[in-house]
Amino acid sequence: MEKIKTVEIHDKVFEETYTAHIQRNGTNWLGWVPDVPEVKCEEPTEAVLLKTLEKRLHEALVVEEEAWEKKFEEDVKAGRLDHLAEKAVENYREDKYRHIEELQKLL
Repeated sequence: MEKIKTVEIHDKVFEETYTAHIQRNGTNWLGWVPDVPEVKCEEPTEAVLLKTLEKRLHEALVVEEEAWEKKFEEDVKAGRLDHLAEKAVENYREDKYRHIEELQKLL
């Protein structure tokens, strides 16, 4: 096996960049994304490998987002986030808040 190379893969939909590791293994290429363990594959060329990694990364991100949204909806319906809304109302009534414009200036 040859030395591992790193390449950046940018997902345009999620606007995130991930580091992929790729390595030649005989006649094929292996690739994986350490931050998203389910994204790994083997292809005959480096170019095909990079396209496959990009596609599988996007698919994994979609699955992750859908799972997060489902969990969030379940938490809302079950009332597990009610305490946050109550705290926000309490802070508002006690004048412990900032206007969005003020927060944007801090960024």
